[in-house]
Amino acid sequence: MEHKNSHSESYAAAGVDIVAGYRSVELMKKHIARTKNSGCLDEVGGFGGCFGLNLQGMEEPVLVSGTDGVGTKLKIAMILDKHDTIGIDCVAMCVNDVICCGAKPLFFLDYIACGKNVPERIAELVAGVAEGCVQSGSALIGGETAEHPGMMAEDDYDLAGFSVGIVDKKKMIDNSKMAPGDVVIALPSTGVHSNGFSLVRKVFDVENNEHLTEPCQELGGASIAETLLTPTRIYVKPMLALFEQVQVKGVSHITGGGFYENIPRAIPDGLGAKIDKSAIRILPIFDLIAKTGNIPERDMFNTFNMGVGMSVVVAKEDVEKTLEVLKAHGEDAYVIGEIVASEEKVILE
Repeated sequence: MEHKNSHSESYAAAGVDIVAGYRSVELMKKHIARTKNSGCLDEVGGFGGCFGLNLQGMEEPVLVSGTDGVGTKLKIAMILDKHDTIGIDCVAMCVNDVICCGAKPLFFLDYIACGKNVPERIAELVAGVAEGCVQSGSALIGGETAEHPGMMAEDDYDLAGFSVGIVDKKKMIDNSKMAPGDVVIALPSTGVHSNGFSLVRKVFDVENNEHLTEPCQELGGASIAETLLTPTRIYVKPMLALFEQVQVKGVSHITGGGFYENIPRAIPDGLGAKIDKSAIRILPIFDLIAKTGNIPERDMFNTFNMGVGMSVVVAKEDVEKTLEVLKAHGEDAYVIGEIVASEEKVILE
């Protein structure tokens, strides 16, 4: 789509370059093309993103939506001037929520606000979003880039998005069948993911720390900055495979609030998750955060994922099959606890 006649000198003088916006769209099209699937009905650039639903075999289809942003992890991307992976985080934060209901993500839309539209940087951001969509099987069917001069610094930007998925109502995750003796299984995280970065930034003083990009012994030689920028893991495809073979009784995406806020969301009243702390494979970055910031263990588990990006609850007899299916799909899952009769939702021992 060409816009040869679209240019406003007055709008440009106010700080908004609509031509740069068109250039951004042209640069991102090759990335968007990677995400296309059978539901896509049109090219990006219209007023609405259209998606055709295939309801074959579904008795009572339910749409499940999720929306989120990346938060202040964006500051790390800005410090490193590396913008091509942060979009994966944006997608992950949405689709990992949607999958907790048992739904298959269908499509995704993003929203980028920036102080100044630099087309190449916007295209980098969308490249990351597209990669996240590919990893989750979602189509990137639209989005918006908004230039906010005077409201945001020229080099600043924010990134958010939302996902829509679908599931047959009878296949939605039903925690009413959860019972004492059921087992809690962890799917490893890739790091801090996209939560707790306000605390992370304070601990490491990221805006003023000249050592942030230097090799760090505690992190095996990786720098703090690159470790923090590691994209959030997307669990969609392994979880969809698991739903096909095992009756999953509960799924928790371990995001902001850590264990204490997210695990209870998948557990009915009268039951709690008894977690064996010694079983948790805590990643070095969390040890470094706790040590550097002198942060109590309780606060760490109430803020970060601690190395567990997602947890699932299954019957004891299904544990072996669950681990087998997840491993076959690239997840080194392992047991971290069990469900017990308790008014306390999370018991860490």
